Amino acid sequence: MHVSAPTPTPEATPAPTHAPAAGTDPRSFKSFAEFYPFYLSEHSNRTCRRLHFVGSTLSLAFLAALVVTGQPQYLLYGLLCGYGFAWVGHFGFEKNKPASFKRPLYSFMGDWVMYKDIWTGKVRF
Repeated sequence: MHVSAPTPTPEATPAPTHAPAAGTDPRSFKSFAEFYPFYLSEHSNRTCRRLHFVGSTLSLAFLAALVVTGQPQYLLYGLLCGYGFAWVGHFGFEKNKPASFKRPLYSFMGDWVMYKDIWTGKVRF
């Protein structure tokens, strides 16, 4: 599945210049392209973004372990790392609720687009 969304320039900070108003309901977005700037605004704290990045990286490592070993517990470990690190970032540092509670698919897609954008320098690490 190819996910295409507008991404900030390499010099941009993770929060869009026109961040959605506080209290925006994630369910109000009609497309992922509309949702992604909101997603980035919910990840303005650098520690939160870093925790997402670490959790996503560990999830990929556990996915690889699942493929190599065939041991299903690695799927559980990957989910725990991915969501665990992200939720610590949101509740402990960002001080907000993850959008995944109201928009799980777009949030999951946003996690991986932001992960790519961190690797490519479009979002600061």
